Amino acid sequence: MRSLLLSRLSRLCLKKPPALRHLGGARFLSETPLCHILGAVPCGSTSRDGDIGKLVVTDFSETSCCGTDVLEKTVPMELMTETGTIGASHGWVASLKDGVVRLQDDLNPSASDSNPKRISLPPLVTLPHCQTQLVTNVAMSSFSPEDDDCIVAIKFLGPQLSLCRPAQKNPEWVNIRIEDPGFFSSRVMYSKKDEMFSMPASGGTHIGYWDLEKHKLQTLRYPNHPEFVQSEWEKIDTCCRSEELVESRSTGEVFMVKRFKYRNYYKKGMRMEEKQILVFKLDENGNALYTKDIGDLCIFLSSKGEPFCLQASLYDGLGNNVYFTDNTERGIYDIGSKLNVNFFYTCPVPYFIPPQSYLNANSNNGFASKI
Repeated sequence: MRSLLLSRLSRLCLKKPPALRHLGGARFLSETPLCHILGAVPCGSTSRDGDIGKLVVTDFSETSCCGTDVLEKTVPMELMTETGTIGASHGWVASLKDGVVRLQDDLNPSASDSNPKRISLPPLVTLPHCQTQLVTNVAMSSFSPEDDDCIVAIKFLGPQLSLCRPAQKNPEWVNIRIEDPGFFSSRVMYSKKDEMFSMPASGGTHIGYWDLEKHKLQTLRYPNHPEFVQSEWEKIDTCCRSEELVESRSTGEVFMVKRFKYRNYYKKGMRMEEKQILVFKLDENGNALYTKDIGDLCIFLSSKGEPFCLQASLYDGLGNNVYFTDNTERGIYDIGSKLNVNFFYTCPVPYFIPPQSYLNANSNNGFASKI
């Protein structure tokens, strides 16, 4: 597996932003591709959007060459800054300005170029002793906020979780104060299996579930542990730890992903680097079972985006991998061999855009001709 992964990675063009293009070739012709947003090339301005640029993506559906694709699709350059977006879910990005959240499909390569969809939500309401400026991430219960049943969740740093149905005639926020400080920095995910939003507490000790009317908590047990030598445990103990939940829609499996980043001091300064990733499969009895094999699945994690899971064989790719990206690092972690291959670069919008078949979306959205 190690040599196979390295042989696939050898196709990366290192003079360009790394293209991680191993998933492709077997997708259905009617679906939109799996993409990674890299940025935009400035190309002018319009009265509607101000400065605009051509969207730059890595298209995972193409494996004939390495590199990146500069599309004809244009996007507002204001989205291409680190503060331009606060999260992404199902190919939609969210921006926050003057207390108003706006959902946009501008960064989805399959969305309309001439008529992008932009949906403004009601002004945010800040609960007492909470804040609504710093966001951990955004999640949606379905692929489009225009769906009647779609619920948008925003998790703010601290106690507040806010939910809204954008398609309602008079939408409003339902604001929830989370008393347990273990959830203050957690990231939210929608579980189709449980039909609720879920978050792991710090340390992965338990999971909280919320919807518009109720919530519940589930305590987790860890009956087995990964086998590391003492020196490996000592390195992990010095890392910054975070937890994320991700659900496979194709199999119904739910995974807890524990990530360990460490501070690497080098000639130009210091940066946080991915050191170790541990994956635990959750069962119905509250057990988090450590695993080195998630089968024919790939997990996709981005620092601002809602995580998702795909069936790897449908994309001619390597299963049993975690793909990750943030503002300064992108890489692949092989769960079985514990091989971590990463690259360092600057990317203000580190989002993976899932294929629309994964979301059961209408395939007649009109693809960008480039992809």
